[in-house]
Order: sequence, then structure tokens, then C-alpha cells
Amino acid sequence: MANYQRLALAISALVKFVVGVAVVALLLLWPAGTIHYVGGWRLMAVLFVPVLIMGVMMLIFSPALLERRLKSKEQRAEQSVLIRLSGLMFVVGFVVAGLDFRFGWSVVPQCVTVIAMVVFVLSYLLFAEVARENEWLSRVVEVAEGQQVVTTGLYGIVRHPMYLATVLMFIAMPLVLGSWWALLPFGLYIPVIVSRTLDEERLLRKELAGYDDYCSKVRWRIIPFVW
Repeated sequence: MANYQRLALAISALVKFVVGVAVVALLLLWPAGTIHYVGGWRLMAVLFVPVLIMGVMMLIFSPALLERRLKSKEQRAEQSVLIRLSGLMFVVGFVVAGLDFRFGWSVVPQCVTVIAMVVFVLSYLLFAEVARENEWLSRVVEVAEGQQVVTTGLYGIVRHPMYLATVLMFIAMPLVLGSWWALLPFGLYIPVIVSRTLDEERLLRKELAGYDDYCSKVRWRIIPFVW
């Protein structure tokens, strides 16, 4: 990748990062009615610090992967609907957590919050390992030119280890925020990701050579011994 292309990619990634931080801060702190919402700042720390680190690493060592990760426009209609639903869950979940803090609807024990933070960080490490193993990893459901089936590492255990990482993040997120009530909107991510996985596999079976054989060898989609 040429230097000017890498610079343009860095600027694009930085803009999206700053906008993301601003939007999440607004969605959390405004409903909370204060900037002293510790759970909100705690989540932003475990959410955005790893994102920044991974973004820099990808820019240096794998700019093509970073470019694919920044791509967000789905071509498949069903996937576009699911992406919108996921975004809506984020908004509702953050607002509920902020209101929960503001009005004291629930109290999450500190030990549970700490465990959730550990799970969240481990989920990022899991995602980083997936990114290392799969150079075709993308935010959108598609088959890239020259793409091959990845069968090693985590992909030898489950077919969609990235989705496993995101499920763990969504479960941990409301607990990091200190809200039991926020588990309700964030929990809706599970049926959404199930639908996304099934639709993605229909595409991969149709367009990615060798994916049928891979599915026959690796039985579990996301959670070993469960599904």
C-alpha cells in the first residue's frame, strides 16, 4: 500500500474512532445526567483503548485488514437489517444504562463488574487472535477475491470465532456499565447474531470453495458443544 493510501486510511480510521467515542459518551452521559458516571467511563476505557491499539497495529502490519474492518455498508438486504438492529440495541442499551445510573434502578456488585471487565478484555484478545488467523476478516458479509477457507487455530474449534468474541462483549457490556436492566436490550444481540450467522453461511456455502467440507469437519458455529 502506497504511503498516501496509508495516510488516507489512517485519517479515515481516526475520524471514525473520534466520532465513535463522542457518540458513545453522549449516549451514556446524557441519560445519566452527569459526567460522573463511573460505569460509563469504565466502559469507554475498555472499549476504545483496545480498539485504538488494534487499529494502530493493523495500520502498521495489515492495512488491507484495517480497510476491510472499516467497510460497513452491507450489500445483502437481510444483513443490512440486522446491522441496523444491532445499532439500535447499542443505543437503547446505553440509554437504559445511563438512566439506570441516574435513577438507581439496580446495583451490580463490584466483583461482578470486575469479572465483566476481564471478560470484555479477553474478548478483545480473542478478536485479535481471529484477526491474526484470518486475513479476510471483514465487518460485512462477503466473499473477497482470492479468499480461502481458514481451518486452523480457533477456526478449527468453531466456524465463527469472531462472533463468539462479540457475544461475550455484548453480555459483559451492561455489567461493566453497572446495569442489570441494560442486559435486556443487549441480550437481544443473541438472536440477531444467530440470524446473521445462518445468512452468512448460506452465502459462504454457495460462493466459497471448500466451505461445505469445512462445515462437515467443524460442527459448532459459535459456542462449542452448544451451537
